[in-house]
Amino acid sequence: MGWLKELVAPENLLALLGVVVTVGGLSYERLIPGRKRIGYRVQMDTLIDDSTSDGPLHQRLRMLENTPDLAGASLVLLRIENDGFRSVDVDDYITAPSTEHRGLTAIFPNRTVRDVAVTEPSHPDLLRHLPQRGTATNPGLICRGNEISLPKVPLNKGDHFKLLVLLTGAGTDKQPYVAGRVREGRIRNNEHFRRPSNRVLGLIGSLVVLMILQPIGFQLLEPDPLRQGCAKGTLTVVGSTAFEPVMNDLDKAYEEDCDGAAHITVDAQGSGRGTDTLRDVGEGAKGFPAYLSFSDGREGSGDPGLKEHLTALSVFTMVVNKEVRISNLTLDDVRKIYSGEITDWKQLVGGPDLPIRLVSRDGKSGTRGVFENRVLGSTTEPARTSDNCRTPKFDNTHLVRCELDSTDEVLKTVARTPGAIGYTELKAANDRAEERKDVRLLGLGGHRPSIDTVRDETYPFWEPEYAYTYGTPPPNSLTSKFLDFLAGDTGRNLIERHGHLPCSAPENQQACRRAHRA
Repeated sequence: MGWLKELVAPENLLALLGVVVTVGGLSYERLIPGRKRIGYRVQMDTLIDDSTSDGPLHQRLRMLENTPDLAGASLVLLRIENDGFRSVDVDDYITAPSTEHRGLTAIFPNRTVRDVAVTEPSHPDLLRHLPQRGTATNPGLICRGNEISLPKVPLNKGDHFKLLVLLTGAGTDKQPYVAGRVREGRIRNNEHFRRPSNRVLGLIGSLVVLMILQPIGFQLLEPDPLRQGCAKGTLTVVGSTAFEPVMNDLDKAYEEDCDGAAHITVDAQGSGRGTDTLRDVGEGAKGFPAYLSFSDGREGSGDPGLKEHLTALSVFTMVVNKEVRISNLTLDDVRKIYSGEITDWKQLVGGPDLPIRLVSRDGKSGTRGVFENRVLGSTTEPARTSDNCRTPKFDNTHLVRCELDSTDEVLKTVARTPGAIGYTELKAANDRAEERKDVRLLGLGGHRPSIDTVRDETYPFWEPEYAYTYGTPPPNSLTSKFLDFLAGDTGRNLIERHGHLPCSAPENQQACRRAHRA
C-alpha cells in the first residue's frame, strides 16, 4: 500500500490536480451537459478552376451562373449545428442594439462572398428563419465583404443546417470561422475538439474520486442554480389526443432544458374528458392545481374557473382505407355519406364497389366536434350502430358507424376495415400513410390538408387549439413557465413539426385572431 500513500501525499495530489484541471478543461464541453453550445465545421473548401467551366460541378451549381468572373473562385460548405444538450432560442443570442437581428457571423478571411445558399436543414422549418430574401423583421442572410450575417435561428438539440458559399479571392490558406455569443454557452469549432480516450477518461475518474476523498477543503460538487424559464415541480397534461404527440415532445424538451427539475406527465383522454378532469381537480384543490388541459376548439361549458390560452391552429384530415381509391370529396359528398344517403363507394365517381363504414370518435372528442362543425355544417353525426366497425348491431340498419376513443384507434381501424372512412389530425394520418401505406388522405372541395391551405383559408377542416388552466397560473409556477416555453421558439418549432400552426409565430397571428373570433 506504499504506492497509495505516496499517491495521496500533498505534493503528488497537487500534481494530479494539475493533470485533472488540464485534461478536464479540454473535455469540459462534452462532460458538462448544462451549457448551450453551437458548433461549426468546414466540410468542404475547394478551388474552382474557371477554365473547366463546362465540368459537371460547374453545371450543377446554379449560383455560378450569376457570377461571370470566377477567377480564383472557391466553394465552402459550412455546417452549423446545436451539438449541446440544450435548445438555443432567439433570446439566447447576445448582440448589440445596432445588430439586434443578427445571431451569428460566418467569416472567410481574405476572400469575398459572392453568393450563398442554405442546404440540408435538419428539418424544413429552419428555412423559415433563413430566408434568401429578408423582411423588416427578419433580414435573412446578409453578405458583406468577407462576412455572412445570419439571423437568430432557434436550434433544438441536434438541429443543423449548412451554408454553401461561393467566394473569390486568394484566402484559401486561412480557415473560415463562425463568431457570435450565446447566453450560458459558446460557439466553437468542432474540428478542434478531440475526445479523450477511454484510458484518459478512466484516469480522470480515478483522480477525481481520490480528490473527493481527501479533506482538502474544496467543494467540488455544487448544485446548479435553476435555469431561466425553468420551474421545479410536477405538471399533468390532459385533453386532446390530436395534440398529444406535440405534448409528448414538448414535455421531453422542457425536462431536458431544465435538467430534470420538472416532471411532466401527459395523459391524453380526449378534449371533453380533459376539461372535466381539470374542473374536478380544480374544484377539489386548496391552491392552484398543476394541471393543463388541451382542447380542440373552445370548451363549451362557460365555466368561469377555466382560463383559456390560444395555442395553435390544428389541421385535421379525412382518411379512407387504401382500397378506396378516391383522393377528394366535396363537402356535399361527405354530408350525404354521414346522413346515410350514400352507403356504397360505387355511388361516387371512381369509387369501388364497397360498402361504406364510418369510423368515428365518441361524444367527448374535440376532434368530432370540429368535424361536425366544420365539415358537416353544424350537423351531428348519426347514432352508433356497430361495435366492431364492420357489421351493424341490428338487421334493419343500412348505415354502419362505430365510435372509438383516440386518433390512433381511428387510424388502425380505418387501415384494417375495407371501405372505412374516418377523420384524424393531419400529422398522425400523414405518418401512417407514408410508413404503412394502408390509409389514404382525402382532400376536401379540391384542397389538400396542409398548414398553408389553412393559413390562406381554402381548406375547411381545422380548429383553434386551446390550453386550459383552472384559474390563472402563478407567474413562477411550472404551469406558467411551461406555457411560456410552449409559446417560445422551441415550442413553435415542435408545433410546426407536428403539422399545426403555432399562434405565437408572427406570420400566423392574423389567422389565429380570425379563428378565435369565429
